Amino acid sequence: MSVNFYIYYRVATRDIDALRQRIAALQHELARETGVVGRLLVKSGEPLLWMEVYEGIEDRRDFEERLTRALAVSKVGELLPLAARKTEVFEPPG
Repeated sequence: MSVNFYIYYRVATRDIDALRQRIAALQHELARETGVVGRLLVKSGEPLLWMEVYEGIEDRRDFEERLTRALAVSKVGELLPLAARKTEVFEPPG
């Protein structure tokens, strides 16, 4: 059964452009390694609240490990404390 990752956080105005580039690099790396194409969304009416969406994850543990490595490589943590990232994982009802 596949799961979906929803990761949300608030960004600082001064970091928007740099963070957008780093998230793009992170998502590119994840797509290359896992085949999962992530999306970056911004909350309507609240442009500093962002969400990354990764759907159809077949191996949750493997994806989490690859996500952790991609975060380190992309250096997202330099602009956004990793503790600020809130991750929710959803699956179809069983």
